[in-house]
Amino acid sequence: MSPAPPDKPALRRQHAARRRQALPAVERSIQLRVQALLAQRPDSGGRVGVYWPLRHEVDLRGLAAPLALPAVSGGQLCYRPWDGRSVLEPDDCGIPAPAPATGNLEAPALSLLLIPALAIDHQGFRLGYGGGWYDRLRCQPQWRRVACLAVLPQACLTPLLPHDPWDIPLDGWVHEQGWRWL
Repeated sequence: MSPAPPDKPALRRQHAARRRQALPAVERSIQLRVQALLAQRPDSGGRVGVYWPLRHEVDLRGLAAPLALPAVSGGQLCYRPWDGRSVLEPDDCGIPAPAPATGNLEAPALSLLLIPALAIDHQGFRLGYGGGWYDRLRCQPQWRRVACLAVLPQACLTPLLPHDPWDIPLDGWVHEQGWRWL
């Protein structure tokens, strides 16, 4: 008899607890590593896609870079420019996002996507909350060309995560010890 497949909801609870426990001690170090990563990347003129931090996610809103925030609108994830000061309004998922009037950005306008993760494995498969928003965005060829890194504590790296055929591996990750490109 073969072993039962891993239970993704149980893994989400386990890694959410691990992240919640680890983050207070390492969040500032992760923020500094992300800023160092941006300083080493050649300036492509593109914005950096970040996220509105929820549920013990690393807060990247203070990065010294032109930023964009995601918004779910009409059943799709898009990115909109954000200057760090403009008023935000809830998107279709209730998460603060730039207003639709700011306009949606096309993939070439972003040079890097930094996305939250509960965990990531050594192949780049990410464990998120299960909504599939980033996978659906990144299945589009133009978005697949934008480098995408998970942002999380090192305690949330794991050798192997279960993944489905629609899961798209990320290009690497950033944690308090540095970053890794795959």
